[in-house]
Amino acid sequence: MATFTFNMPDVGEGVAEAEVVEWHVKVGDRVEEDQHLVDVMTDKATIDIESPVAGIVTAVAGEVGDVIAIGAMLLVIEVEGEASEEVEAEPATQAPAEADPEVEAEAAAEQIEDEMSDAESAEVSSAPSPSPAPASAQAKVLASPAVRQRAQDLGVDLAQVKPAEDGRVRHGDLDAFLAYNAGSGFAAAGAPRADEAIKVIGLRKRIAQNMAAAKRNIPHFTYVEECDVTDLEVMRAQLNAAGGDRPKLTMLPLLITAICKMVPQFPMINARYDDEAGVVTRYGSVHLGMAAQTANGLMVPVIRDAQSRNLWQLAREIGRLAEAARTGKATSEELSGSTLTITSLGPLGGVATTPVINRPEVAIIGPNRIVERPMFVSDGMGGERIAKRKLMNISISCDHRVVDGHDAASFVQGIKRLIETPALLLVD
Repeated sequence: MATFTFNMPDVGEGVAEAEVVEWHVKVGDRVEEDQHLVDVMTDKATIDIESPVAGIVTAVAGEVGDVIAIGAMLLVIEVEGEASEEVEAEPATQAPAEADPEVEAEAAAEQIEDEMSDAESAEVSSAPSPSPAPASAQAKVLASPAVRQRAQDLGVDLAQVKPAEDGRVRHGDLDAFLAYNAGSGFAAAGAPRADEAIKVIGLRKRIAQNMAAAKRNIPHFTYVEECDVTDLEVMRAQLNAAGGDRPKLTMLPLLITAICKMVPQFPMINARYDDEAGVVTRYGSVHLGMAAQTANGLMVPVIRDAQSRNLWQLAREIGRLAEAARTGKATSEELSGSTLTITSLGPLGGVATTPVINRPEVAIIGPNRIVERPMFVSDGMGGERIAKRKLMNISISCDHRVVDGHDAASFVQGIKRLIETPALLLVD
């Protein structure tokens, strides 16, 4: 028998180490050539690593969450044949793994909006659950174990429940007590659940590191402005009605178009800051990142050269990236290189948000929920009337080392003018 030491392969240019996300084998398992051994994560992509040989696993390096350097021992496999030294795999390929890069965009945006709208309309009522009564107090009451457990789950002291007969508390007595005291805090939200300790690994660990670094290194400030999107929504509906087989337009392509039209006037918004080198790079093209929550965590796929795409091209690219993200097929190239980011919680966006900058960018834009409110509008005869309007707040967080408050406010005011006069979005 021979022993092969399988070293961590080179998983990408400039990558020095990778984190173990999930082992698919353990010591003692027999593996075949090309069998999936382990998932590892680099800065943004999850890679699956396959076995170069067949044999028995005799040792593995590290547990889930551990970081292993490129070229260091990954696992040892005992094989038939002459003794050998070390084996390094061919460069690993990206896998559509669980924690792979992703996003939520248009097709995804619509799905998210529907789900969030449902969440908004759902009514949830629950009263705080009082602490369970001491065991000694409950033990003095005659009741079956099932009734005792139910009372404990509900936080009800059985000594307060009056039995209907025999001096024994039954389920019916407990029901009557709960009904009578429904407004007194005894309508519990549910049974207690066990505590969970969840190791932060993979994509969630990367998100935590990136967010901490952004807040630690960047002095954020946030500016919020209210915009009337009534006419924009009318135009969007008209464009969709006449769109034929073109992709359906949501709000996102319209906002991206407005952003791209304003960037040339405020180039410091579309920039990245290398604080170690002390260099700000202002980009001529808008490579727009779309921050979105997915089942695997927050991802930021990138629309390349967003300024060169029309509304339907933007909608199509948003849909393509969303599909790649949902299926775990987004590549590292599609998840890197953004120069400015837009993020939205859809209908759950609230009145205003204070989004965290996607470092090393210097700004992030957050459209919020659209709401309908009465507003004073011109009556066309020099007076005013009250009308129902659709309003949306736009938030922008900026790196105060690079972007001044006046510039951020002026940039958002420019977006406001464009979306409140939506015909300007279609003018070159």
